[in-house]
Amino acid sequence: MKVSDVGEFGLIERIAEILGEDFGDDCAVVEHLEGKILLTVDVLVEDVHFLRRYPPETVGWKAISVNVSDVVGNGGHPRWVLVSLIVPPDLDVSYVEGVYRGIAKACEFYGCKVVGGNMSRGEKIVVDVSLVGDSVKPVGRRGARPGDLLFVSGTLGDARAGLELLLMNRKDYEDFELRLMEKHLRPTARIDYVRHIQKYATASMDVSDGLVADANHLSERSGVRIDIDSSKLPISEDLRKFCRKYGRDPLDYALFGGEDYQVIFTQPETRWNPFMDMTPIGRVSEGSGVYVDGERKEGGHRHF
Repeated sequence: MKVSDVGEFGLIERIAEILGEDFGDDCAVVEHLEGKILLTVDVLVEDVHFLRRYPPETVGWKAISVNVSDVVGNGGHPRWVLVSLIVPPDLDVSYVEGVYRGIAKACEFYGCKVVGGNMSRGEKIVVDVSLVGDSVKPVGRRGARPGDLLFVSGTLGDARAGLELLLMNRKDYEDFELRLMEKHLRPTARIDYVRHIQKYATASMDVSDGLVADANHLSERSGVRIDIDSSKLPISEDLRKFCRKYGRDPLDYALFGGEDYQVIFTQPETRWNPFMDMTPIGRVSEGSGVYVDGERKEGGHRHF
């Protein structure tokens, strides 16, 4: 049996059986002294997560943002960062400097700090980031309750459209296409949602594998059914323009596109904050699985 036969989450289950640990959330929560620490790790691999022709500053920025997004999705603040870098020996030094400039800018933006790391050689560029955060009230994927609403921040599907535009590798793009490409290259973790998640969310996580895939994670961990109303999905005008131009379905992008790094969370309807860009897109009830307009849905990004 090969890794591709069991898939990413099947492989995680097998590792959990070996280690005797309960995995499932993007962050591990560790109690230390009087507080709770959040630990997460994520990796960007050349030709898997980025191409070498992308600006190196965006690679560094994204390496930090995807980790911060995991911590934010658990209701935490990012604090300390470790960066391990694998590079080919013939890589230009200016590229490495560009990656670290992106890392430095992201850390300044999010209020965290690089405190160490490691470096080695390899055939591909790999940026491996470990991040330590903290939270007065970590919120994982387990607490969704029947009667809660499902909310999402921002808009969905932009990053997938941006990736497709980048892969076209054209010389000229329209302004709206450049904005979509920026969403993929330089995602911004929703650190502005941390306090709201801590105070009101019953379950929460970031959207990295796609809305349907990540909603299924919430459903499985909380043991509930989630119904999503596709008419309520927040779709940007830029994505609508993209879909009109290239004959695509914006709902497909919103439901299954990955790497938006927004947050989805469940909470009582009475805690809805109209001054934030949070949209109620579904409802939690007894049962299991994720349904879109009454139809059972699965899918999204898989590494294998």
